[in-house]
Amino acid sequence: MVETTGKRKAEHIRICLEKKAQARKATTGFEDIQLVHRALPEIEKEKISLSTSFLGKKFSAPIIVGAMTGGTEEAIKINASIAEAVENLHLGMGLGSQRAAIQDKKLEKTYSIARKKAPTAFLIANIGGVQLVEGYNLKEVKKAMEMIEADALAIHLNALQEALQPEGQTNFKGVLAKIAEIAGELDKPVIVKETGCGISGEDTKALEDAGVKAIDVGGVGGTSFAAVEYYRSSQKEMAELFWDWGIPTAVSLVEATQTVKIPVIASGGVRNGLDIAKSLALNAKLSSVCQPALETAVKGMKETQDLLSRLIAELKTVMFLVGAGNLEMLAKVPLVISGKTSEWLNIRDFDTVSYAKRSTLKFEY
Repeated sequence: MVETTGKRKAEHIRICLEKKAQARKATTGFEDIQLVHRALPEIEKEKISLSTSFLGKKFSAPIIVGAMTGGTEEAIKINASIAEAVENLHLGMGLGSQRAAIQDKKLEKTYSIARKKAPTAFLIANIGGVQLVEGYNLKEVKKAMEMIEADALAIHLNALQEALQPEGQTNFKGVLAKIAEIAGELDKPVIVKETGCGISGEDTKALEDAGVKAIDVGGVGGTSFAAVEYYRSSQKEMAELFWDWGIPTAVSLVEATQTVKIPVIASGGVRNGLDIAKSLALNAKLSSVCQPALETAVKGMKETQDLLSRLIAELKTVMFLVGAGNLEMLAKVPLVISGKTSEWLNIRDFDTVSYAKRSTLKFEY
């Protein structure tokens, strides 16, 4: 089982880097979000503040690198590159599922390298929801946390991926109760994250009621794990059918932020500073990037830091153009939701009009 897990993780890295594993026809929905330009921004660009706090930790900018890998030798360089970059920039990162290292102590170094390279950064441990159903409890969770001296735990939900994996586990019966159990027992905050299919408003409410402290929507529009499994599975017709399955990132973000009071992380196809700005304007607390960071991390720390610095610069430029001097103001600027995103949200009875009527206008003569 341990060897199989490590091999699978190595295959996932290779597929994400070498194959076409992004959504095909489905999109994030960010193309339907239009921020209203301010010809009179009335702020100084160099004085814009991107600082924020998340679950008690200060960030220089509202960006994290999402969970990707671990459990295979290839992951050491990837996690080291990302960790050093986020440490230098005072950001945060999530680790990939730690199941492999829980099964085999020799693989702990593929995860613990993150804390070694990022002694003060916000690090998120990672356990699968289905593993909790299959027998993992507080003991295994604490092992994952201690492995990287984590600031928080992410419980990932990947029902579609498990359904398509040759070695997948599909017993999700009781997963919410197990999440509630861990959230109630763990002395660190629990985040629940999807892995590319999004989370609905109904599910976010259930998770909030279960004691979860934050939600990472992981919506459609970026890497498709149905696509990843397409390249591994004999069920190619099945995997292709579900290639674009799920809730677009922008849609899931609106459903979540209009339903729960806990912080929400935007992830799933986030590719640039404009996507990040749109997600924050839709009331995300942080925005998470994955695939772009994977592509730079295999090259090295400098390339990864350059990527994150570019995203920060792009975000600041967008904030300048909409007259937002800080993130609180960005969450109040007017924006227009149109197209399929508006259609979905209106049919689901979520408010799309109030965003367009927001205003931060303030002129001095």
